[in-house]
Amino acid sequence: MANHYQVIIIGSGPAGFTAALYASRARLQVAVFEGTQPGGQLTITTEVENYPGFEHGIMGPEMMEVFRKQAQRFGSVSIFETIEKVDFSERPFKMVSERGTEYTADAVIISTGAQAKLLGSTGEQEYMGYGVSACATCDGFFFRNQVVYVVGGGDTAMEEAKVIIIHRREEFRSSKIMLERCQSNPKIEFILNAEVDEYIGEVQLNGIRKLVRLRLKNTQNGETWEVPADGCFVAIGHKPNTDIFRNVIDMDEATGYLVTKGKSTYTNIEGVFACGDAQDSVYRQAVTAAGSGCMAAIDAERWLEAHH
Repeated sequence: MANHYQVIIIGSGPAGFTAALYASRARLQVAVFEGTQPGGQLTITTEVENYPGFEHGIMGPEMMEVFRKQAQRFGSVSIFETIEKVDFSERPFKMVSERGTEYTADAVIISTGAQAKLLGSTGEQEYMGYGVSACATCDGFFFRNQVVYVVGGGDTAMEEAKVIIIHRREEFRSSKIMLERCQSNPKIEFILNAEVDEYIGEVQLNGIRKLVRLRLKNTQNGETWEVPADGCFVAIGHKPNTDIFRNVIDMDEATGYLVTKGKSTYTNIEGVFACGDAQDSVYRQAVTAAGSGCMAAIDAERWLEAHH
């Protein structure tokens, strides 16, 4: 059957590539649909220092290329298309890409990931990875003893707070206990009724851009002012890339994260599995995504053995 694979993995990144590695190494025919961001969120980061096995760190895009080649070594195929429609009502499962091409699979692993919600302020994309970040857990280490801002007012911002929290109003959506911890921490300050209007940086002698200050805007009177900044973490939450699975795969209706059964990667549809940030709203790390990708491949392999 043309365009048919035993396992189709929708999405790449650490979860998708690890699933591909394990599934293809199990001698299954595997295709990875890499989507609009081949390699996932790590391709827009700079240095990754917290993934085991890379003693001196590794650049995010380089790391994902290593993952990709390792999966391809065992026969996994990368298809640089985006799946836009799915039909999981019968087997083999059907998927259609943005080019209108139909693909079928005996089992499907969803690893579409998530993306950090951003402000859209001037300079945000330009300095992403050069002082601007959406993950303090990942990048906080680089900003020790420096002037750092955290933008947001929910639990994400409170968890990631290190120095100065910028919030657009005086009320907070975060849990009271998290807010109280931050308010009682002498290392944390608050700038309320403000938002980031622009990220301002400079090009250093080595040619690398670096964030140096923020232009803030008062949300009540519109006044602007600038503050020095070595780093800025945008912590206004994440959005999983799961829209095409709405009303198909069980998900948390409020957040869009896919629901898996117990400690497995099984979804509500037999033969469809989910891993990585598409179903993980808690940890959201490359290493945990890779681990769940391994789980999904093993679950899929065992399911295929039992049903085919």
